[in-house]
Amino acid sequence: MEQLEPGPAVVGRFAPTPSGPLHFGSLLAALASWLDARAKKGRWLLRIEDIDPPRCPPGASDTIIEQLDAFGLYHDGAVKYQHEHDSDYQKALDALVACGMAYPCSCSRREWQHLGIYPGWCRQGPLHPERDCAWRLRTDSGEPEIYWQDRRLGHQRWSLPDLGDVVLKRRDGLWAYQLAVVVDDARQGVTDIVRGADLLDNTPWQIRLQQALGYATPKYLHLPLVVAANGQKLSKQNLAPALPLQHDAVRPLLHEALILLGQSPSPTLRRAHVDDQLKAAIESWQPHNLCPGNVQRTTSI
Repeated sequence: MEQLEPGPAVVGRFAPTPSGPLHFGSLLAALASWLDARAKKGRWLLRIEDIDPPRCPPGASDTIIEQLDAFGLYHDGAVKYQHEHDSDYQKALDALVACGMAYPCSCSRREWQHLGIYPGWCRQGPLHPERDCAWRLRTDSGEPEIYWQDRRLGHQRWSLPDLGDVVLKRRDGLWAYQLAVVVDDARQGVTDIVRGADLLDNTPWQIRLQQALGYATPKYLHLPLVVAANGQKLSKQNLAPALPLQHDAVRPLLHEALILLGQSPSPTLRRAHVDDQLKAAIESWQPHNLCPGNVQRTTSI
């Protein structure tokens, strides 16, 4: 596996799916991750999670990079693209199959979705061997509970059987998020993951995969989500507007993001150059000031 050159002890990352441009919720995740790494004099990597081509329109990756640059969130090293690492994911899946942690599944979502989670019908072999199969992670092997200390949310204790056997490789041959993200983080030497709380319930699966594959478990910080006035999370699905690129729009938006991250930037910096805002933010970065719940925007782009 590819390894980073020896360097700082802390390696953070931002790993967006290029299904469209970044929005304000994406900005908070990228900004918090960037600040957390920079405040520790660490590296900050950019990885484009493009393993689902039908969801990734042409040019979206370039737009994301341009948006991050406009906000002064420059990455270290080359941008990595998931579609280039098919062999790494296959090696990991082969290792999971060899140790009995992954199995082929021929069931369709329609057949089990009324149960809420997949019940493991194919653990002893595909129920419908004539069909194409997905590959799933067994959650009935090993310790049933996963523990970790989230840097914002505190002690976490999750039951894997309550989450079900997650897909690692889809029936159409595309890699699933859970396996790819774990392999990529290990391959890139990521030590600190800062991301939205909407991914909190993915973490138990990912830690189990790390354990099964012999990878180190990074530190996790799950951020408060940004919601609109109606309580909906800002997302591409909810048509959150794209981040602007113009300086006069970027600067106050960066200031607002720092406020919603609980960092209390000086009002005098609201129209300051992004480099000046970020320099002050690095010096004063305090993750314990993050809001304990979700945060609401009172303005729009």
